[in-house]
Amino acid sequence: MSRSGRIPINIPDNTEVTVENGIISAKGKLGQLSYDFNKNALVSVKENRIEVTKAGDSRRLKEMWGTVRSRIANIIHGVSSGFTKELELNGVGYKASQKGKILELLLGFSHPINFEIPEDLKIEVPKPNQIKIFGIDKQRVGEIAANIRSFRKPEPYKGKGVKYKDETIRRKEGKKK
Repeated sequence: MSRSGRIPINIPDNTEVTVENGIISAKGKLGQLSYDFNKNALVSVKENRIEVTKAGDSRRLKEMWGTVRSRIANIIHGVSSGFTKELELNGVGYKASQKGKILELLLGFSHPINFEIPEDLKIEVPKPNQIKIFGIDKQRVGEIAANIRSFRKPEPYKGKGVKYKDETIRRKEGKKK
């Protein structure tokens, strides 16, 4: 049974939430998102709180209870304040630059990698070795960050590659003579 499903979700000011036919919609200062929880849980809006309860006693509904609550909490947080992921480029000559709607990455290949920035996200390059991804959908922000990271994952010997800012790379010892 989910313990996280019991926690009520507080609705911040300037955020409107509606629940209709198994679909919850949230509209805030950054945009609008909706989630189809498909009768996996019972969702009720009371004053400035959202409460999620089990829809039944089957194993599947007990598993989905906490998942539905987490997805709704992410939607509320996304439309009110958004999500950010930061990437770092480590390596000699590794750098990023933004040219309009294209993110150009120089990652040690013989050619630059041109990554088209999606319409629903904002990507900033404050320094040539830093990339900031901002959006209202947590899953989408993480997916794009993982796609950019996959162009050159950090290697364990020198730590060169694209890594998350808070990620630690487990280093290996080199060859011994």
